Amino acid sequence: MRAKITYLVTAAVLVFYFVLVGSRGVMLIQSGTLLTVTFGVAVLILPVIGIWFLWKNTQFVRRANQLAAELEAEGGLPVDELRRTPDGRIDRDSADEVFARRKAETEAAPDDWRSWFRLAVAYHDARDTPRARKTMQRAIALHDGRRIPA
Repeated sequence: MRAKITYLVTAAVLVFYFVLVGSRGVMLIQSGTLLTVTFGVAVLILPVIGIWFLWKNTQFVRRANQLAAELEAEGGLPVDELRRTPDGRIDRDSADEVFARRKAETEAAPDDWRSWFRLAVAYHDARDTPRARKTMQRAIALHDGRRIPA
């Protein structure tokens, strides 16, 4: 729940920022000189890119949460079997062991979105966020019936 609240607050702050920047871009355009209109258009591009990025990110999180809920209903969510250090961090060797099992599971069933989902969680636990995200995108695509080239 804490992560959802943090995400919503961050998204709200970003939207506020986009509105603020967008209004400045409009003010520059309204000035009417070639230079200010050029800067105004350039400034308006930033919120557009930001809104697109926020939308894509929100869609990704929403779809990943839907897959997690479906997997939980099936009883297939990965069990947290990771050892922790005294300060609560995941033990690296433990994460590597679980990752190896999840990778083998995925190699055995490459068209199963469930195995890709569990592999994405293992990547995340191993602190490899870019691969975790890409793997989760593959799980989402497989769930939706789309094939992603390797």
